[in-house]
Amino acid sequence: MDSTRLDQLKRLLQHLGIPEDDRLDWDCLDRALTHPSASGERNYERLEFLGDAALRLAAAEFLMSQFPDATVGELAATRSRLVSDDVLAQIAAQYDLERYMIFSVAARHDLAARQSRLADSLEAILGALYSATQDTQLVHGWLDSHFQTLAMQILQDPALENYKTALQELTQAHYKVLPDYRTQELSQAHGDRERFGAEVWVQGRAWGAGKGRSMKLAEQAAARKAYGTLLKHLSD
Repeated sequence: MDSTRLDQLKRLLQHLGIPEDDRLDWDCLDRALTHPSASGERNYERLEFLGDAALRLAAAEFLMSQFPDATVGELAATRSRLVSDDVLAQIAAQYDLERYMIFSVAARHDLAARQSRLADSLEAILGALYSATQDTQLVHGWLDSHFQTLAMQILQDPALENYKTALQELTQAHYKVLPDYRTQELSQAHGDRERFGAEVWVQGRAWGAGKGRSMKLAEQAAARKAYGTLLKHLSD
């Protein structure tokens, strides 16, 4: 590895707040930041696989330690949110991770794949850290502050930020029916934050609408609106 790339990787560790460790494999960290479009053989895919497991373990350890009174259901729902691609991509974007990544020109301009690209590389970095120490020590040192903020927000939210599930439970409990999502593509521009629109109907009435860059996100936004509206309606 040339000195310029090594210096870049060291700056990234400083940016992340991760101390240099003699056990760190710089070549491994370099691969964690190499997109498959740049190399079909030497890329982050295997490290991402390891990092996914390390992330879930670290999140479980953190939640068990910090929230001893939470139910298993609350812990599972919160962990699911903490390790989701949108949360990982948000964290990666905070650190401008793309600045350190190696990928093809075509991949760089593929805005539709940006979220998954950031999330995958972040998991690969976690895989490199876990591989260096064979435990979650370095993972906790970096991610616990993010876990703390997000977990508090999620546990204070009665829907645990999974509004589709919360809405489904609400409609089944009170009306014995499932929500009906009606989704359409509003734009064909890749990366458009409002590419899809969704409405959620219950018993012949639209209770909420939302938009998002994917059908899933649009439906989640609609479910969030409908959940609040329906709760208010039921309490009146």
